[in-house]
Amino acid sequence: MTLLAVERIKLFTTRSPWWCALITLAVVIGFAAIFAGAAPSGEFTDVGMSQFGYVFGMTVVMVLAALSVTTEYRFGTIRTTFQAVPNRRAALLAKTGVVAMLSLVIGEIAAFGAWALASIMRPEDLALNTGAEWISVAGVGLVFALASVIAVAVGILIRQSAGAISLLLIYTLAVENLIQLIPKIGKDIYDWMPFHVADRFLTGSGPAAAEAPLSQAGSLAYFAGFALVLLVISLVVADKRDA
Repeated sequence: MTLLAVERIKLFTTRSPWWCALITLAVVIGFAAIFAGAAPSGEFTDVGMSQFGYVFGMTVVMVLAALSVTTEYRFGTIRTTFQAVPNRRAALLAKTGVVAMLSLVIGEIAAFGAWALASIMRPEDLALNTGAEWISVAGVGLVFALASVIAVAVGILIRQSAGAISLLLIYTLAVENLIQLIPKIGKDIYDWMPFHVADRFLTGSGPAAAEAPLSQAGSLAYFAGFALVLLVISLVVADKRDA
């Protein structure tokens, strides 16, 4: 609990979490407002449409998560942290836990805010009546939390803010989609890309669900497993090299 408290204090005494949280809320809720206002009457019938901006909000959260660790490496404060807590893995796990919990909260507020605004703006019934509809909204926070774990792991591995953030943004916004262009095998590989699988968790009740290799629960487990494996690798690497 002491480590968690320390990491919480370190995180919230900087401005980046506050700015990133505000930007995430503005992006996710803003896209919901744009789509709700622009969609023709009678066509905004899917609750999931209110969450169109979650991908862009997720990238902001990942930037926040990466900065939470790369900033310490940049200014050398990570050495002080490791001197105070010789168990490096415990210190980094505490940081990861705090960032993941913050990302979860931001994701839930953004998702339900976007859904609430769309419900107010649209005449269609956007009530959360089914489990799939609840997942498409409430599941955003889980995806944000796991994405932040991935971002922290990348930050630990790369240690430089510019490199970690560039890699995360390029991968999430471009690389997975470009993989589809690979002849013959591109579509099969794309089906197993982690962020595509996470998106399938949120939209798993759609027409493509029957062709998906994993169920909604399986998609969440796969994404969580990917985040866990990457985190374990980063902790092992951090434990073996100089700070």
